[in-house]
Amino acid sequence: MSERESVGSYRDLEVWQQGIVLVERVYAVTDEFPDREQYELTSQLRRAAVPIPSNIAEG
Repeated sequence: MSERESVGSYRDLEVWQQGIVLVERVYAVTDEFPDREQYELTSQLRRAAVPIPSNIAEG
């Protein structure tokens, strides 16, 4: 994107789109974790991934 192009929405930003892909992948991978990890590691990874596209959208 050149300096002259404008962004209509945060959804147009490739970085936001890739953030959504990351969240989807984190959820898919953590779904495969053993049950004993569902409440610790799974939760921590998901809570770390979700704010990435959220913060981009807020910015």
